[in-house]
Amino acid sequence: MYRPLADELRPTSLDDVCGQQHILGEGAMLRRIVESGEIPNLIFYGPSGVGKTTVANIIAAKTNRKLYKLNATMASSSDIKEMVSQLDTLLAPEGILLYLDEIQYFTKKQQQTLLEHIESGKITLIASTTENPYFYVYNAILSRSTVFEFKPTEPKDVLPAIDRAIAYLEEKRNLKAAVEDGVKEHIATACGGDIRKAMNAIELLFSAAKPQKNKIKLTLADAEAISQKSAMRYDREGDDHYDIASALMKSLRGSDPDAALHYLARLLEAGDLVTPIRRILCSASEDIGMAYPQAVSIVKACVDNALQLGLPEARLPLAQACIVLATAPKSNSVVAAIDAAQRDVRKGKTGDYPRHLQNVHADSAGMEREQGYKYPHSYPNHWVKQQYLPDLLDGTVYYEYGDNKIEQAAKKYWDEIKGGK
Repeated sequence: MYRPLADELRPTSLDDVCGQQHILGEGAMLRRIVESGEIPNLIFYGPSGVGKTTVANIIAAKTNRKLYKLNATMASSSDIKEMVSQLDTLLAPEGILLYLDEIQYFTKKQQQTLLEHIESGKITLIASTTENPYFYVYNAILSRSTVFEFKPTEPKDVLPAIDRAIAYLEEKRNLKAAVEDGVKEHIATACGGDIRKAMNAIELLFSAAKPQKNKIKLTLADAEAISQKSAMRYDREGDDHYDIASALMKSLRGSDPDAALHYLARLLEAGDLVTPIRRILCSASEDIGMAYPQAVSIVKACVDNALQLGLPEARLPLAQACIVLATAPKSNSVVAAIDAAQRDVRKGKTGDYPRHLQNVHADSAGMEREQGYKYPHSYPNHWVKQQYLPDLLDGTVYYEYGDNKIEQAAKKYWDEIKGGK
């Protein structure tokens, strides 16, 4: 029966797990917990193919409890009932170690079903999830568990796994592999930190190459063809979506055009046009604002072009917009001003409109006819001193001029007029 290479070579000790030194290195917390043999409820959070299931299997091998595996994408309430029925019987005299994969797909009710037995200690839970557990796991279970984050494996940590895979397949198939320069490094990088993808790539290389006299050649061209786009990790409904969108926005704000283009490229490679457009449009006002007001119209024109062109050509105007925003002077005076104004409104600090600002059409209904409104265009420099804010807020300042050239020029202009200089 066929077994994927990643499953055949799954590590059986913590020393063979690739990467994750922050939690599995010598003296690290999770390693110490596993070596103690006293296993608490654990939640493993991280992307696919980084060792969550492997570590759970290693833990299971160190305990005398019966191991029960469930995948939340397929498991039902009846599966939970069947497992619970084995508690306090000869089938599970020491209780159950439950490995629950993709716990985020369990409903709140299904998670609650486990709670009583987790609390009594009859079930020890090791759950894994690719989504943020603080959003997807029931709080009562979360409070009784310790969360460990697994990170994408660095390319240098993937290389030993690739070497093991090549050596294993050479022995299994009685072949000697001639590996072109750059093949291993390309796969280690292109797998995007997913060991399983790297194993699959090696297996495919062996299958695609034609043996000649018990020799096989693994070429860089084949490696590039097999691993095309394999490094992409993206889920429009998951953490990756929000992480990449946030990284794009913060790169624009941080004036790093190279990083902004990188995250734009990741979104576009995933076929997502809407997310970068929304973030780019927002950044024009939130992060550049009054420091370069024309950025709004430039970015809007780029977005319009992108929507008319569609992918793949849309990448060009969107890249232009990112470069404009990342290299433009920055000011957050717009967002600071509207935030301050909204805070007052939410606190109920409103008050009546000044009489001279009210709608003149109200006068025809028998109300006081004389408003006392002064028309600014009838005065020098098109400005005249009069109150605009309600009495309750008179004198309040929301907008503070930024320290950039454009806003300081505007400040100087109005200081001279309003100050009577």
